[in-house]
Amino acid sequence: MHKAIIFLLAFTGGFTIMSVELLGGRILAPWFGSSVHVWGSIITVFMLALSIGYLLGGRLSVIGPSLSRFGLLFFGGAVMVLPLLLFGDAMMIWVFTHVEDPRYGSLLASVLLFGLPTVLLGMISPYSVRLLIRDTHHSGQVAGQLYFISTLGSALGTLGTSFYFVLWFAVDRILITLIVVLIACGLLALLADRLEISAK
Repeated sequence: MHKAIIFLLAFTGGFTIMSVELLGGRILAPWFGSSVHVWGSIITVFMLALSIGYLLGGRLSVIGPSLSRFGLLFFGGAVMVLPLLLFGDAMMIWVFTHVEDPRYGSLLASVLLFGLPTVLLGMISPYSVRLLIRDTHHSGQVAGQLYFISTLGSALGTLGTSFYFVLWFAVDRILITLIVVLIACGLLALLADRLEISAK
C-alpha cells in the first residue's frame, strides 16, 4: 500500500509538470506568439527549474523523510500554481510593456510564472526515491521503477493536455483542476502517513 501510494503521487507529479508546461504555451501565446523562441524559453525554464528541484528534493529527502513531509511538496506546488490564476495576466502585462524583444520577454515571463512551481514539483521525484528505498541493494531498481512511473505520468500529461484538455476546457479551469489534484495528493500523503503510524 505504501509503495503504491508513492508511485501514484510520483505519477501525478509528472503529469502535473507537463500539463503546466503545455499550458505555458497557451498562456504566453496571446502576448508573445507561439514561435520557437517562446517554446525555447518555456522548455529552458522548466528544465532549469526541474534540475534545481531535483537537487533540493534530494537534499531534503535525507532530513527525516516521511510521507507527511512528502505531502507538503504537493501543497507547496498547489500554492505556487495559484498565482498563475490570480496574477498571471498582470505579470504578462508588466513583462510585455517592459521587454520589447519577444525572446527575452517570453523568457522572463516563463521564469516569473513557472519557475517556482516547477522547482517545487521537481522535488517530488527524488523525494519519492528516498521514501521507497529500504536497502541500497535495490536502490537502482527502485529508482528505475519510480522514474518510469513519473515519466509515464509526464507523457500522459502531455498527451492529455495537448490533445484533449485545451480543446474541452479554458486554461483557468485546467489550472484550478491541477491545483485541486495537488491538494488531494497532499492530503492522501498525510492520511497514508497517519495510517502507517497507527499500524505500528
